Amino acid sequence: MTRTVNCVVLKKESEGLSVAPHPGDLGERIYNEVSQDGWKKWLDHLVMIINENSLNTADPSSINMIEEHMKGFLFDEGQFSGDQGFKPPKAKK
Repeated sequence: MTRTVNCVVLKKESEGLSVAPHPGDLGERIYNEVSQDGWKKWLDHLVMIINENSLNTADPSSINMIEEHMKGFLFDEGQFSGDQGFKPPKAKK
């Protein structure tokens, strides 16, 4: 039987992750509250964050920034919560 969660990203019941995708308490929270599709949305967003900020995923300060963005995107908490993310430029006329 498939495990389901009430996904905080999609705001609906959806198929849960099979393992915690991140270590520690944050990973456990993600496992319990984020669906597979919600996690995929985060991974797509993460690529943009890494590229825009020229982050090195082996650098501890970059990991801290990624975790803050993760909490903002997934749970609307932390320094990068809400609608503070990337906004595409307006189309030229």
